Amino acid sequence: MRQRLRPLACALLLGVASLAAVPGWAQSYPSKPIRFINNFPAGGPSDFLARTVGEAITTSFKQAVITENKPGAGGNIGADMVAKSPADGYTVLFGIDTAFTVNPHIYKGMPFKPSDFKPIMVMASSGLLVGAHPSTGFKTVKDLIAQGKGKGLNFSSGGSGSPGHLAAEIFMDAADIKIQHIPYKGNTPAVTAVLAGEVDAGVLATPGMLPHVKAGKITPLAVTSRQRSRSAPEVPTVAEAGLKDLELEVLYVAMVPAATPEPVVQLLQKAFTDALKRPDTQAQLVNMDLFYEGLTGADAAKRLADLSQRYGRTIKATGMKVE
Repeated sequence: MRQRLRPLACALLLGVASLAAVPGWAQSYPSKPIRFINNFPAGGPSDFLARTVGEAITTSFKQAVITENKPGAGGNIGADMVAKSPADGYTVLFGIDTAFTVNPHIYKGMPFKPSDFKPIMVMASSGLLVGAHPSTGFKTVKDLIAQGKGKGLNFSSGGSGSPGHLAAEIFMDAADIKIQHIPYKGNTPAVTAVLAGEVDAGVLATPGMLPHVKAGKITPLAVTSRQRSRSAPEVPTVAEAGLKDLELEVLYVAMVPAATPEPVVQLLQKAFTDALKRPDTQAQLVNMDLFYEGLTGADAAKRLADLSQRYGRTIKATGMKVE
């Protein structure tokens, strides 16, 4: 009997030792304001979501959550800032997945590695919307393809290496057409370019496009998600339009430096889960056409790793490069 109890006793002792090793500050976390570093510009979907979640966590933690925008280099600038920050849970990267799933395949000399981070949560996902300026006369994806095979056309994205850039490269390869890529510094100015007729079309996150679709200022052609938009269910998916290979979703993620103590990560995971499940936050997700994911730990890491492998194969096949 004693022999059987010894492994259990050892395990309990190890557990106590590991708890004792957690710094004292971790037991009273948080004791000061938390910074969300959004690695994309203000006004975009990830920025709005960061501020929505931040307000909810401020209430639950009774500590201020401050959102700072640090865009540039496809999200690498803000991500690198967080990677090099103290691993104490007070600096959180809040953005989309591309810094971990796309950028390692297209940027030379990345300033950080995906392994420098630990996921708090894959919070939500959204598709992209393929939308055109009304003056083009496009009504369907087939119209866009016909123009691409004829006179040619151009499109805006939220930047080189952004989800829109990746989707357009896949689109060009699948449809065997050539489109001129015009990158902008974020989703908001890229949408503005479509509205102003500076470009023929855009492949951009649905939250920033749908208000203008509803106003009749952008003609929707398709969404890249697996399912139709809840806000614009009349718009077909790319698979329904005959381009299944173009299915692509943006993941909204929260990350901390890899050395952040696990008890702090777990506190943040609970705070994020509670914030995202609040009725008012859920209503905002619907308004932004975002789908709740709520993946944490190994599930979140696997989702990002699988996506990175898929994008790596696509980037190699299409020859996509940062301009």
